[in-house]
Amino acid sequence: MTGQVPDEQGLADRMGAALGGDADAYRRLLHECVPLIIGVARSQGVAQSLIDDAVQETLLTLHQARATYDPSRPFLPWMRAIARHRAIDVLRRSGREQSRELHDHPAYELQADPAPPAVALIERRQQRQTLRAMIDRLPAGQRQAVEQLGLAERSLEEASRITGRSKGALKVNFHRALAALRRRSGTGPDV
Repeated sequence: MTGQVPDEQGLADRMGAALGGDADAYRRLLHECVPLIIGVARSQGVAQSLIDDAVQETLLTLHQARATYDPSRPFLPWMRAIARHRAIDVLRRSGREQSRELHDHPAYELQADPAPPAVALIERRQQRQTLRAMIDRLPAGQRQAVEQLGLAERSLEEASRITGRSKGALKVNFHRALAALRRRSGTGPDV
């Protein structure tokens, strides 16, 4: 993989094609899943020395369970559930082995995670897309206020000059838009 994070729809499309017999799509899907699986394994606390085991077991399980994937559902949560279970299996197995071995725990704690998990990057991208769709459904005045004040981070003065609307109207529309977005996202009161 070239450092790009695969998108949810692309993963689902490749899985659908793989289920239809497209071997190239299946190889690409499994290749793109590796960094995502690594991210899940790290988030579960799998030691760096055991990451390859977690990846291998997850890929094997994905292969064995591929017929259970429902193409009408998102691929990523299905894959992440499998990766989480395999990571836990690796941790259990290593826990049994660790009871017979000595480890330098402070050395592990000082190791920095080199990059954010690819799964987190996909989730952030999905959140941005969802927020953009919610903003696009706002009434024109509220949408304009959010775009100018929130997204473009302009001052009231600048936004007023650009839009030709009063500062007061922009403030009112901005606050109404925020309240509507909170309600729609389920994070605000049902006013």
